[in-house]
Amino acid sequence: MQKKILLIGFVILMTSTLQLKAQYAKTDTTYKRWFVGSTLFLLGNLDRVNTPGFAQLNVGYRITGKDVMSLELITWKHAWPLGINPFYNKAYGTPEEKYPGYIREYGFGLAYQRYFWKGLYVAVHVMPMWQTFKNENGNKVGNGFIIFNTYRAGYHVKLFKDRFFVEPSLGVAGRPYFTQMPDGFKQKDDKWPKWTPEPGLHVGYNF
Repeated sequence: MQKKILLIGFVILMTSTLQLKAQYAKTDTTYKRWFVGSTLFLLGNLDRVNTPGFAQLNVGYRITGKDVMSLELITWKHAWPLGINPFYNKAYGTPEEKYPGYIREYGFGLAYQRYFWKGLYVAVHVMPMWQTFKNENGNKVGNGFIIFNTYRAGYHVKLFKDRFFVEPSLGVAGRPYFTQMPDGFKQKDDKWPKWTPEPGLHVGYNF
């Protein structure tokens, strides 16, 4: 499902009316500083194997034509370790690697983007997240906390006279800090890396 979502996103990107010019000139005083957005990976909620119950809202502000700060509100759940990359690892979705239940995570993050050539940018996302561990019956078996960071390189594409935008990106995501997991969850998670490649496809509306 994730591969299909990524393919759909890039098809939308290629078939839209694109403005591949500089991000925002320093002398441009007419561009809209605020934006709201999310990610096309919301379509991942259609996944029948590991339905994530995913939701994300981004609110951003352009400090300058090249510097952007965003607040991100996000929640998801997952029944397999995050270190199993669903784009290239066949272990994703297998019963052998499944947690004895699932983890619901929710948090907020700050993101900083820096544009350095036309629409090309790099970004750092830092997100503290609170965890609830539940067993197969949906009963709570523990709490946890992680710091979830993502480092991205991507391209900002203006759509429909800069009213909307889309940002395809490639990144690395992982957990530099996390608390102890309950038994059963920990044994599964310890088998996999704490960092993994992660594509991105953010969309937004300028105002």
